[in-house]
Amino acid sequence: MRLWSPKPALSRWRSRADGRQPAPFVVGVARSGTTLLRLMLDAHPLLTIPPETHFVPKLISHCERWIEEGATEAQVRERAFELITTHPRWDDFGLDVEELRGRLGAHDRLTPGDAARSFYEAYAAREGKPRWGDKSPPYTWKAPRIQRGLPEARFIHLIRDGRDVALSLSEVSWGPGQVEDAARKWVDELGRARRRARRLVPGTYMEARYEDLVADPEPTLRRVADFVDLPWDAAMLSYHHRAEERMREVVRELKPLGGGTITAEERVRQHELVSRPPSKSRAGRWRTEMSPEDRAAFESVAGRMLKKLGYEVE
Repeated sequence: MRLWSPKPALSRWRSRADGRQPAPFVVGVARSGTTLLRLMLDAHPLLTIPPETHFVPKLISHCERWIEEGATEAQVRERAFELITTHPRWDDFGLDVEELRGRLGAHDRLTPGDAARSFYEAYAAREGKPRWGDKSPPYTWKAPRIQRGLPEARFIHLIRDGRDVALSLSEVSWGPGQVEDAARKWVDELGRARRRARRLVPGTYMEARYEDLVADPEPTLRRVADFVDLPWDAAMLSYHHRAEERMREVVRELKPLGGGTITAEERVRQHELVSRPPSKSRAGRWRTEMSPEDRAAFESVAGRMLKKLGYEVE
């Protein structure tokens, strides 16, 4: 399988140039294992990654527009505060609103990046860790906008066999209704992510394979850690010991901006495997659980992409 690899020397140079340590942004098509990778990285004693944010690209673009339109510092600060704290996912983070307000107010001239950092730094402080990152699958194709505001962002694109993704999507209420729809979603989002990655600063994007992560986590985790200048720590391999505790943050009903409701019970159920050690059995489910008809339907849409990524196709 051909994966895009970073240029570490350039990545480290940019990290020094902007004076900030790299911030890992885990991205990928939904149900590709991004929560698993998030929890592994979050287990590192120096790094924390909050539940999915979803508001950061909008925050950056809106702050840019407000500043361009001549809004005052106070107006930009208050609008940024409102955008973050009224987002449907705000309650997942367990943050005090005044803590966020204080961090936003600490900047004499609030930039779009500073607005986002105020949130991340408040969350990192709550967890008692010096570094932060993000895990939000929709950021696969919004990476250039995020990097515009946060040049320290480093994108780790986790790729999973689309047939397993389709099976996993069929188990959640918000997934596509038909296997062909799941195939189109997988092809479209993967394609857009890879095309837009070409617009990122060289050395700030890498790809990893879900199948490698569950079969033998350490080599992939070492590659990711090196990519974001994070010293190796074996605690990442024992992520499952704290996974259940970390996932309690999202045990509540969610009403996404796109409509509908995801119950607290479903949010727990869709991530129940992350509290167990990784297993090879999580990969290749399609061989035994996907009907021949569904497999043929999926491959009729996504066969070319599967082959391009090195996955088995008959």
